[in-house]
Amino acid sequence: MKTQLNFAFRLPIALLVLCCILGPVLAAAVAQAAPGAGVQISRNSPVAGLANGDRKFDAPGYFNSRPSATDYQAHASSGSTKGPSNPACLKTVHRRLTAFAQQRPTVPTGLVPAALLTASGAGSGPHLLPAGALVQVARVARVRGLPEAQVRALVARHVEKPLLAFFGPAKVNVWQLNRALDSLAVR
Repeated sequence: MKTQLNFAFRLPIALLVLCCILGPVLAAAVAQAAPGAGVQISRNSPVAGLANGDRKFDAPGYFNSRPSATDYQAHASSGSTKGPSNPACLKTVHRRLTAFAQQRPTVPTGLVPAALLTASGAGSGPHLLPAGALVQVARVARVRGLPEAQVRALVARHVEKPLLAFFGPAKVNVWQLNRALDSLAVR
């Protein structure tokens, strides 16, 4: 019985140390090692945002970010619980598709990537799939007076390959792409 009592007291203490101390320390270390984690982006000295944070870009001369279920508020991060058959979700997607078609009448509605019409599972995020950025190249180039080939090359330079070649799809950080676009136009 003494052995069982000894085990009964030591196991919770070991689990407490493992789950409440070592686990969070390991998770924090991995988060700090992630590419671009918490990198502050500045414009003329004040911090303008985080490299992996999201921000709404909807001006014609910028690549638009993915719609947000939280209006781009990181502290309110949560996805929508509305599925694809929900009438409210369908109405929102239809509204976004109509707005997209008005801004880009030359793009067939069947070629509009879903990421430009639906919010991410977390409600916000700085990334789009490359197709979501490429479908916007003609508009951005026209508004900025740049050759389409130059803007398309800029998108290609900002495609981030998946971690270890198989963890998720390639993606484009819209925040960083738009910053590069601004510096391109200044030169």
